Amino acid sequence: MRAQDLTAAITALVVVGMVWFRTRLHYLSRGSLRLRRAGRVYFAAVLLVLAAGWFAAPPIGRSVWPGGGGDSTIMRVLWFLATYYLFIVIHRALQSRRIEVFGAAEPP
Repeated sequence: MRAQDLTAAITALVVVGMVWFRTRLHYLSRGSLRLRRAGRVYFAAVLLVLAAGWFAAPPIGRSVWPGGGGDSTIMRVLWFLATYYLFIVIHRALQSRRIEVFGAAEPP
């Protein structure tokens, strides 16, 4: 794995952690939490969008910036950061519809 690919992979992992942490913060006052079905779909969508970006960002970057400025690492990192902000909006939309990503854990 090239160093640039490693940088992009680490960025993707950091973004997944940031989405998880930010989303979880909205439910902290409820005590012990468990990922709900909507949450599993939500985080699967995060992973799918990140995976799509891994493959789609470099060609998009080359088409937008054909002179070599569209480096694949930069384009992937930008895609990953855009994914983070996109899922902030998606989570707010879910909240407005009263769909919970995390819910109270059931007692043992």
